[in-house]
Amino acid sequence: MSSLGHQLATSVLVVGSGASGLRAAIEVAETGVAVAVVTQRPSDNAPAREWYEAAEWESTAAHPGDGHASDTLRESRFLTSAERHTGWDLYGNLHARARQLAIPVLHHVYVTRLLVDDGTVFGAYGFDLVDGSRHLVHADSVVLATGGHTRIWRHTSARRHENTGGSLRLATEAGARLRDPELVRFHPFGLTRPDSTAGMPVSERARDVGGVLLNNLGERFMTRYDAANMERSDQATVARASYMEIKEGRGSRSGGVWLDLSHLPGETVLTRLPRLHRRMLELQTLDITRDPIEVVPTAQFSLGGIWVRPEDHSTDVDGLFAVGEAAWGPHGARPATENSLVELLVRARVTGRAAAEYSATLTGTHRSLAATRAAEADLRRVLSADGDQNVRALQRSVRHLMTEHAGVVRNEAGILAGLTGLDGIEAQAADIGVHIDIGGFRDLAHAYDLRSTVLAARATLQCALERRETHGFHHRSDHPATASAVRVTMLWSQATGARREPLPSVPVTPAEQPADTDPAG
Repeated sequence: MSSLGHQLATSVLVVGSGASGLRAAIEVAETGVAVAVVTQRPSDNAPAREWYEAAEWESTAAHPGDGHASDTLRESRFLTSAERHTGWDLYGNLHARARQLAIPVLHHVYVTRLLVDDGTVFGAYGFDLVDGSRHLVHADSVVLATGGHTRIWRHTSARRHENTGGSLRLATEAGARLRDPELVRFHPFGLTRPDSTAGMPVSERARDVGGVLLNNLGERFMTRYDAANMERSDQATVARASYMEIKEGRGSRSGGVWLDLSHLPGETVLTRLPRLHRRMLELQTLDITRDPIEVVPTAQFSLGGIWVRPEDHSTDVDGLFAVGEAAWGPHGARPATENSLVELLVRARVTGRAAAEYSATLTGTHRSLAATRAAEADLRRVLSADGDQNVRALQRSVRHLMTEHAGVVRNEAGILAGLTGLDGIEAQAADIGVHIDIGGFRDLAHAYDLRSTVLAARATLQCALERRETHGFHHRSDHPATASAVRVTMLWSQATGARREPLPSVPVTPAEQPADTDPAG
């Protein structure tokens, strides 16, 4: 791979072309500031998962009179940020708008390192996944929008090469901190097969229509966990119930439970769930009017991530911003589902605007030849690795370890065992081999993904160990009681590890909540 490659200079660099990244880039472009986007994805690879029918889990009708704001506070288990962050925007054709604004998008580029000089970011370094040529992008500010870390678990809705924790690694290596990486939303209805879609969530409409969960004894096991609400209980409770059934030997042969609709009239299923019926026939040749769907709790959304300031999503590093799953969310340990859209649309716009304003006010530029050379040297070292350890096998080992020791239900003994196991995997990672073939430089990307996965796993385990209480999706079986008075956040860096920080008080009743003074966000 030649050291010569591509160089670009721009005011704002957005790393990641998902919805958050594009929305931030659009905001920058609309302010008249130069912006460019780099992404691993090829130009024809859109992030939409058309078969997944998103549906609200928590019904606001269950709590009439208090509205969405108090739902957010309640469902966050009061680990939400005390400030009110609201707003609405339409989820529209972001790709079309980006093209209309002529935003440059560099496809199939893998960013290996952010370039930092004296605590200030000045760009990014990476390589082309197809031909290996290097990319050096100088920028006054950088927005990280490369997703979260849900792919460090075995069962996940994340796409194969995404959400490996890359954003967390890039940020922490640049000098930023993480916040609450142990908080992850587990969807209870992830598919177990085929491999190409394993972990993808089944529409929650299935339980709204009347679907029931069964173990391998044919028992409707939710009676043991929430007899009043059964399958209509909250996501965290249903995921924990399924996990316990599997853990205690009452799961399916493949390690799942059964979501059964066969007791319902076939016409009801075909009318209410036509897309799910069609997709299950396509994926598994399974007729859901007659046969149950095998499901397993699946890591769906990173609630924690890079520490950012809520008002503008800036980080500890001057000029570095983060948004989407890359950043910790303002919605706590178990957010109301619709808040994911709030974070996507409103926070991405806020972030883009802040990055543009930061770049526009700079009076000089930061550059460091030493930082650029260090990034190049690191890439050369990884590329030349010729050890015996298989990168993909080590990635799978991390995913199995995290599922076993830091999944839906956690405890101190398991977390400590996970940390010990991770030490062993990290030692093996020092002896990996990277192999470039006719298919391109994807194995080099896997090597960096492994580094990211190990870092994200360590941060998650250490913070999960330190958070000695149960809140939302963080369930400690050795600390099962939810201590509502305990409100702390977990901060993590490579230098300090995990440490607890108290949170300010938060209003818990509608009367105490601040008014929406700016509906536009």
